[in-house]
Amino acid sequence: MQEIVSGIDMWPWFSARHGYNFNGYLLRHADGNLCIDPVEPDAATLDALAQAGVARILVTNRNHVRAANAVRARTGARTAIHPDDAAYARSQGAEVDDALAPDGRVGPLVVIGVPGKSPGEVALHWPERRLLFVGDAVIGNPPGKCALLPEKVMDNPAQLRASIGRLLDLDFDTLLVGDGVPILSGAKEQLRKLIGSFGS
Repeated sequence: MQEIVSGIDMWPWFSARHGYNFNGYLLRHADGNLCIDPVEPDAATLDALAQAGVARILVTNRNHVRAANAVRARTGARTAIHPDDAAYARSQGAEVDDALAPDGRVGPLVVIGVPGKSPGEVALHWPERRLLFVGDAVIGNPPGKCALLPEKVMDNPAQLRASIGRLLDLDFDTLLVGDGVPILSGAKEQLRKLIGSFGS
């Protein structure tokens, strides 16, 4: 694991099929550490997660269950996902304990509904830090830019584009992506450029 911004560690897992990294995150916080979209950890990373302690595992969408069960088993953390994606996640073997409700808070994070890729997709906003976690709503590929996944994997492309447009209402400068390369500054402008391309 590597500290990518103050108090937030990231570890990658390279997807040969996609040609870029999938990312898991550990947010260290006094109210309880949060693990977001955990990708497969090596032994050292799993040990580090256990040593740090994890209070909650937050899954941003039905396809990002990833290694949540392994982290849950090792740390005793509870796993949360939006109810609209929970049934699919469970069908893939995920052990789900709690619901992520849009506009609710988990520690310092505000849950933001961004449906379209799947009905229960969420982003996680830390207003005080001007920081936004996204799962599959937006990817960081190529590095330094925002992009969308192929439409064939989206339930409702038009709904997703509308959801992403509403993210501009949030105050953020850092975008920590589940897929690709995080954008550590100037992220809102990159998202604005992506949205500007929707009509073309």
